[in-house]
Amino acid sequence: MATVAFTPQLRRFLAVPDVDTHATTLRDALETAFALNPRLRGYVLDDQGHLRANVVIFVDGRRSSDRVMLADPLSAHSRVHVLQALSGG
Repeated sequence: MATVAFTPQLRRFLAVPDVDTHATTLRDALETAFALNPRLRGYVLDDQGHLRANVVIFVDGRRSSDRVMLADPLSAHSRVHVLQALSGG
């Protein structure tokens, strides 16, 4: 199964354990996580269902460039990392 892991910064606000899923696309994997914790959706996606500007996702070590459809393919052994970009100075 593919695994979706969330950044520790996000875990400060929500309970977001790693999620194992049989999903074959990034969008479906995220939907699995949102089904377990509906509040998570608002931290990851905007009102149009697109990836928020301050969120970056890596699939198997490669940055996802599809911020709208989230159609990146997943394999049975994929690792998905959902990160919030940090800024400041």
